[in-house]
Parts: sequence; structure tokens; C-alpha cells
Amino acid sequence: MAGEGDISEFEDLGLNEWLCNQCKALGIRKPTPIQKNCIPAILMGQDCIGCAKTGSGKTAAFALPVLQKLCEDPYGIFALVLTPTRELAFQICDQFQVLGKPIGIRATVITGGMDMLQQGLDLSVQPHVVISTPGRLADHLTSCDTFSLKRIRFLILDEADRLLEDDFGEQLETIFQRLPKKRQTLLFSATITDTLKELQEVALNKPFFWQAEYTTATVEQLDQRYMLMSADVKDAYLLHLLDRYSEENKTSSILIFTNTCKYCQILGMVLRELGFPCAVLHAMIPQRQRLAALAKFKSNQVRILIATDVASRGLDIPMVDLIINHNVPNRPKDYVHRVGRTARAGRGGMAITLVTQFDIRLVHAIESFIKTKLTEYETAESEVMKILSEVAVAKREAEIRLDEKDFGEQKQINKRKKLILEGEDPDEVEKQQRKRRLERGKQGKKKAKSS
Repeated sequence: MAGEGDISEFEDLGLNEWLCNQCKALGIRKPTPIQKNCIPAILMGQDCIGCAKTGSGKTAAFALPVLQKLCEDPYGIFALVLTPTRELAFQICDQFQVLGKPIGIRATVITGGMDMLQQGLDLSVQPHVVISTPGRLADHLTSCDTFSLKRIRFLILDEADRLLEDDFGEQLETIFQRLPKKRQTLLFSATITDTLKELQEVALNKPFFWQAEYTTATVEQLDQRYMLMSADVKDAYLLHLLDRYSEENKTSSILIFTNTCKYCQILGMVLRELGFPCAVLHAMIPQRQRLAALAKFKSNQVRILIATDVASRGLDIPMVDLIINHNVPNRPKDYVHRVGRTARAGRGGMAITLVTQFDIRLVHAIESFIKTKLTEYETAESEVMKILSEVAVAKREAEIRLDEKDFGEQKQINKRKKLILEGEDPDEVEKQQRKRRLERGKQGKKKAKSS
């Protein structure tokens, strides 16, 4: 095998000719660093932990070797890919189907928000690759026996840090109990964490570990700014920013991140009311509407997408020119994932974070983590004041309309019903979840202070 410095083509990685030709047909000419390093190790049968910035070709780094091994010994279910968000699951499935088209790859997506009976039928025909969120797959495993994961060759955790550190523990345990001990395990992420380092140290099969070398956690082509304002006028500043930026960049696409589903919905209603066509993407709208919103944004039918962090992980949305953080993320790595939706594959991009008097410490923690100082995005306060009352009225009307629809209440009712049926106390579960979130927040602040 050629050394990394000698690798310039996919053929040098040990991939079959049909896969190399497929990459070329898709316009993928040269392997990226994570592909150069991880593909040979996976082909040799090693477990692998790979970490590189967003937009670095991580999906192909595991999809290509899995497809090569599959064509040598085709059967289903051959590989299981777990991912934290539904949209990312569909995107990974698309990449498997495109790269594996010459061998007639059968891949299926198993996520919440879709027909569970149809998904059971899809699993029963033994597709080659299953891409799933942990919760829905765990539901299938505990409620039916029409499929088995006992013969899988590959377990892949994409955005592994979030899967291992967020509230997926119980579902992952259910899934892992049904997997064979003899398998290859591949973990990929854009941010390396203590959890991934611990896995490297305690793994039974010493995994191949590769992390991209970089001095900053975000790409150099990204212009990172902040806007300072009082908390009570934040939405007026957002509207002023959108108006100014859209006027100067008429064909640009803008992705706005918010911290809650409800605020995401409110902002969407406010923007439409004030003449900004947009789509919204969050966990409390039906899955088909979520996919439709993403498709509209990708195809430039709308230039503005407002989303929660369901859109911050791994999604490849071409040509996003501006990211706006409506709130400052509590965890610096969440900031990295959000702003990673722009300045991809060598292109430029800008990220602007709206900062209030309550967010200063969070901004300092982010700057320390990414080893880059955010610069101020200049704006005229007098211009913002002109639209202040108009924005406030539109927001209040949106809140009233949303309250009339009992937004989010049915989801909470269903959640409590499910816990009661499982013999759990909903209030106690909620208290434990709050406690875990507080502990994670304290740990994040300690890390920020120590760094």
C-alpha cells in the first residue's frame, strides 16, 4: 500500500475499479485526507475512529469500503449505520445508493415520523444497509422479530460523539445487545471528545484512530462575526440583518439556527408576515414536511431556512452563504457543527452570532474552543429602531396563533402516556433528565474555564 504522501487517486487506496469509476462519474476526483487514511484501514478489517471537520468527506470514507466488502459477499443486513438525526439518515442513504448503484445496493432508512408498519416490511426483506436513528430501530427490535442484526459485518456510528453523549444510552444498549460480537465498528465525527478518546483506550480491538491536524476547529474560509445587542431587541436586529444581507446578496442562501422548536416556528411565522419567504425545520413538524422544507431550501425555492440543531449535524446543503445563530449555543462544539453548514469543500462563507448581555461567557468559551476571535459585524442601531414595533407586533401575533393551536402539547401528552405504559413515573423521568442537562452544563463550563 502506498504511503499517504503517495496517494493521489482512489485506486491507490485499494478500492475496486468499479468504485473508482463511480467516484469519477460523480465528480469526486481525489480522495480527501480522512478518506486517504481511513479507507485502507477499514479494508484491512480494522475498527476505526475518524475525526475531521465538516465537509471533509466522512460519509464516503466509510461508505466506499463497506460497499467494496459488500460486493465480495453480498447479503442483508450487511451494515448498520446509526445517526442522531432523521435528515442525516436520509442523506447518508442517498450517498450509499448513488455510490452503490452499479451493484444494485438496497438501503433503507428507519426513523421516527414515518409509517412503522411499512418500515417493518422494509426490514423483513433484508436490505444490504440499514440507516437509522437509535429510537425507532430500538422500537422495531423490541416489538417484532421479522429481521435480525446478528449477521452484520459493519456497525457505523456517524456523529458518534452526539450519539454517545446525548440521551441515546438506553436505545443504543437495546441495539448493541442484538449485534454480533465479531464485527467492524466505525465511529466518525467532526469533533473529538473525551468519550471518543476513552473508547479508543478501552476498545477490545485496538481501533485505527485518525484525527485531522488543524489549529482551529472551523475552516479558514469561514468569516466569523458577532452582533451585540440587548436581549429584548434581538428579533428586530435579526430582521434588519436579513433585510440588509438579502439586499446586498440577492441570490444567497441563509440558514438561521434557533434553540427551541417553538421559537423556530414563531420566527418562521414572523419572517413570512414581514415579507421574507422561508421554510422551517424542527422536530415537531411531520417528517414529510421536514424533508420537503429541506428540499425547498436545497433547490433554492426559498432562500431562508430556520432550523433547530436537527440541521446542524452532517447535512450537506450546497451553497449556504450565511449562517445566523439566533442564540449562542451552550456547548462550543454545537457552534462548530452549526457554522460547518457553510464554507464547505473550499468555498467561502460567513457566520454571524447574535449576542446579548447574557451571552458573553458563552462567546468566550466558543472563542477558546475554536482558537479564533469573532469580529464585530457593524450595524446601525437607528435603522433597527425603525422596525422595532413592527417586528414586536408580528411576533406577538405569531405567539397568539401558536398558542391557539396548542403547539407541542400533544407531543408532551404522548410522551407521558408512553412512560406510564412502560411503568415509569413521568415526573421522575423529567426530573432526572433536567438533572443530567444541568450536570452537562456544569461540565461544559468547567472545561471552558480550564481551557
